[in-house]
Amino acid sequence: MKRPTTATDIQPRAKKSIYPEPFATRMNGRTKRVIGDYFGLENFGVNLTTLEAGACSALLHKHTTQDEFIYVLKGTLTLVTEEGEDILTEGMCVGFPKGGGAHMLKNNGTIPAVYLEVGDRTTGDQVTYPQDDLKAVMGEDGQWAFTKKDGTPH
Repeated sequence: MKRPTTATDIQPRAKKSIYPEPFATRMNGRTKRVIGDYFGLENFGVNLTTLEAGACSALLHKHTTQDEFIYVLKGTLTLVTEEGEDILTEGMCVGFPKGGGAHMLKNNGTIPAVYLEVGDRTTGDQVTYPQDDLKAVMGEDGQWAFTKKDGTPH
């Protein structure tokens, strides 16, 4: 068992994004501290994520089997969905049930925004990206495989 620690003392994930290029570069300005992995959690992930001004959390996406939850700790974020945009401020939270609508977060402010994200790790999950020619499938090994929407490699 790992001893209790301050989340910001956990080193940020070295690889800025698991997306293939040209999508990975779009995640510049995002820093994730994968605190769930630090503690050896296997059933769900917990990340402390910082978005610098102008950065985004992910591509607009939706999951077939995984749930996600966001809690804003610092700053202001814009929640972008297929239905429009909402402003999230400190203390606000939002959840995204499996099979729900596509979503992403953007920091349109001038200071870094920090939030906690929690999601399950259901294998076989498929992620679709309405604005991009990208598809992701989580394998039995817990690793994501990315292809174009037609199944051809990126």
